[in-house]
Amino acid sequence: MHSLSAYIPDAVLTNNDLARIVDTNDDWIVSRTGIRQRRKLAETDNASDLGLRAAVQALDEAHLNTTALTHVIAATCTPDALSPSVACIIAGQLGASGVMAFDIGAACSGFLYGLSLCRALISQEPEAKILFVCTEALTRRVNWADRSTCVLFGDAATACVLSANADCAMAKLDDVVCHSDGTLRNLIHVGGGTSCAYAMGTTVDEQFFITMQGRETYKHAVRNMVRVCEELLERNHLTVDEVQLLVPHQANMRIIEAVGSRLAITEDKVFTNVAKYGNTSSASIPLALTEARLEGRIHPGDRVLTTAFGAGLTWGAALLQF
Repeated sequence: MHSLSAYIPDAVLTNNDLARIVDTNDDWIVSRTGIRQRRKLAETDNASDLGLRAAVQALDEAHLNTTALTHVIAATCTPDALSPSVACIIAGQLGASGVMAFDIGAACSGFLYGLSLCRALISQEPEAKILFVCTEALTRRVNWADRSTCVLFGDAATACVLSANADCAMAKLDDVVCHSDGTLRNLIHVGGGTSCAYAMGTTVDEQFFITMQGRETYKHAVRNMVRVCEELLERNHLTVDEVQLLVPHQANMRIIEAVGSRLAITEDKVFTNVAKYGNTSSASIPLALTEARLEGRIHPGDRVLTTAFGAGLTWGAALLQF
C-alpha cells in the first residue's frame, strides 16, 4: 500500500440535530452506540464525488499519474446508480481510460474484501497498479423516522494505491481472510435495488432504506470478528501480544469493546473514531487507519490487526505491517 487518504464531508450531524427530527436524544445514542456525531454529504454530491476526492489525494500521495493505473476498484453499498459502477465513474473523471474498473459489494467488510481481491490481482499481474476506493453515501439510505438505524450511519470516502513494488510502500499486507453467510442476509438490508417494486408515481416505502435486526446482528458481529481474528493470528503463528494496534470496523462502541475484550487486547491498543463519524461502512477501517497514522498511533514496524463485519453477512480480518 503506497498511500491512504480520506475525504470527509463538511456537514456535521450531531445527536442533538437528530433529536430535532426523530424521537431520540444525545444520552440515548451515546450510551448505546458511543456515537456523538456523523458527517453528511452535500445535496449535490454522490458516493462517486466523495470517492473521487479521496482518490485524487491518494494518487498525489503515491506520486502516481492516472495513466499508470491498471485497475480502479470501488467498494460501496450506496452506489450512485445500479449502473454504471462507481469505479467507472471515478475512472472516467480521473481520465484513466482503458483501465479495468468495477465495484464490489461487501458492505462494511468492503475494505477487507477489496484488499483480498487486490492481492489476488497483483499476484496474477505483478505490474498492476490499483486504485482502491471505499466510498459511502449512507445518509441517502437511512430512514430518518427509524431512530434505531438513522443514528448509526455517516458518509465518508477513502482511497489507497496498491502494487507489488515494496519500495517506499507505506504498509505491507501480510495476510487477509474473508468469510460470508448468506443464510443470514435478512439481518441487515439496504434497499433500492430491483427487489423494490417501482412504478411511476409509486411512493417510496421502508423497502428503500436500511433495516437491521440490531440484537441478532450484535451477536453475530462480535462472535465472527473474534473468530476470524483468531484464525488469522493462528495461521500466521502470532499472538495478540505481537499486535501493536487493533483497528476494528467502527460500527458502535459496544461491538468494539466486546471484540477487544474477547481477544484480550487492552483498551489502549484499540483505535476508535466512531464517536466522530459513526458507521461509514466500507470506509470505516481505512478512515480509522488514516486517523491513527495522523495521531501517531501507528509507527514504522507496527503490526496492525483490522477486522470488520457487515451485511451479507460478510466478515473478515487483515494484518498490515507498517
